Amino acid sequence: MSAHNEEAPELIEDQLIEDQFIEGGSTVVVAGADAAGQRLDQWLAGKLGPDMSRSRVQMLIRQGAVSIGGKPVDEAKRKLAAGDRVSVDMPEPEPAEPQGEAIALDILYEDSELIVINKPAGLVVHPGAGNWTGTLVNALIHHCGDSLSGIGGVRRPGIVHRLDKETSGVMVVAKTDRAHKALSEAFADHGRTGDLKRAYLALVWGIPPRPAGTVDAPLGRAADRVRRAVVPEGSDDARHAITHFTVVERFGEKQQEFATASLVECRLETGRTHQIRVHMAHIGHPVVGDPDYGQAFRTKANRLPEPLKGRVKTFSRQALHARLLEFRHPTTHLTMRFEAPMPRDMQGLVGGFRKL
Repeated sequence: MSAHNEEAPELIEDQLIEDQFIEGGSTVVVAGADAAGQRLDQWLAGKLGPDMSRSRVQMLIRQGAVSIGGKPVDEAKRKLAAGDRVSVDMPEPEPAEPQGEAIALDILYEDSELIVINKPAGLVVHPGAGNWTGTLVNALIHHCGDSLSGIGGVRRPGIVHRLDKETSGVMVVAKTDRAHKALSEAFADHGRTGDLKRAYLALVWGIPPRPAGTVDAPLGRAADRVRRAVVPEGSDDARHAITHFTVVERFGEKQQEFATASLVECRLETGRTHQIRVHMAHIGHPVVGDPDYGQAFRTKANRLPEPLKGRVKTFSRQALHARLLEFRHPTTHLTMRFEAPMPRDMQGLVGGFRKL
């Protein structure tokens, strides 16, 4: 780190030389000539040290902690110009505020760097409005103690990805800063250039016309604060979203008097909130039991024989399960693969449809 120089960045052979220093409690980085045209978040993550992930930089930008020329930046993808003076207000790491709670965990694997669990349906991942206790984070703090990563003062220590409350399946959680950085980058990339693989099983209404397909439709906020919806590509909040699906089983296609359904495997190329649920509903095949995106299909249960009809009507969550997670270990660099069978309630539901 160079000493603070109040003068303009040094010019040598007409090239701007990069400079980095502390000023008024903020970290200041002056972009060199080779930074011109680079994305702000990507460049800054590389300049702030090995423990600063790109996703963490993006969070700092959203919080208004990153400025260029004294003006806060609101776009992580902003392109840099040579000589840009980037100031970062680095918050002090805070201890995780949630308290540990003795909640049973289904642990698939654990070492000094990470822990892999099979999350049950009904368990909220991290504390938030209406769920300040009884979460996965509370359970992890109790189980892992001081080893749990508390990066950035957030309420989600160690969490690098999440599953919806009523979605079951495999999750990995970081226990060190090093693991948090590596895993966060892998999930941010969604496996496009790395070794991350995720596969979900979803029981959906109807039978897709093709055995496999891709849903490429941007997602944004729906009318309310929680739900998401497919939005026009040019919308202000449009986020690129791609889901690949394969039909695993078809149910009821030879019994025209009954409603049909399918078991599909979904693989994510992006990781947006409610992505699978919104995308499958968008193509006319919402997840069975989905209270947010499958309401229009609730009467489908009336076209089923008993006891399946009653089982579908009383199934209280979306029939979605994260069955597979594969990633490269942050320190051994070995590929690790974990699978979790469908939970009993979803197995029973699928078994009922198999009898159609």
